[in-house]
Amino acid sequence: MKIKRLFFFASFFCLFSLSAFAQRGSGKVELIEDSMIPLLQQKRIEFESNPVDESIERKSGTKGTVLGFRVQIYTGPSRSEAYAAQSKFQRMYSDVSTYVSYTQPNYRVKVGDFRSRSEAQALMRELRKDFTAVFLFTEQVNVIY
Repeated sequence: MKIKRLFFFASFFCLFSLSAFAQRGSGKVELIEDSMIPLLQQKRIEFESNPVDESIERKSGTKGTVLGFRVQIYTGPSRSEAYAAQSKFQRMYSDVSTYVSYTQPNYRVKVGDFRSRSEAQALMRELRKDFTAVFLFTEQVNVIY
């Protein structure tokens, strides 16, 4: 009985003492940000709103890299499973490039060299029924002009 009474008074005291430290009235929020953040945000908006300049003259068949999208279809520690996922994908889509990479401790299998997000997302939706962990990544992709 004493323990219950002691617990009740301790709980009662804690609740009322915590409410005494609550903020009263209106508060003031001060925002401190680096001066480079708005500049970086503006640059990103400009980058995303301006398409790649296609007017640059390039020889036909020239290889290059641009910022694009790839779809990851496998990640895990097993090399044999990574190559199995790669061969399964190549049987389904023989015209799409595949890439296997290893970053300790995982193998990753990524597919495609997409310049637009919508193309990559369309493939990603198709692959979800055949592969369990499908993700979209932005990275340098290979292109032929």
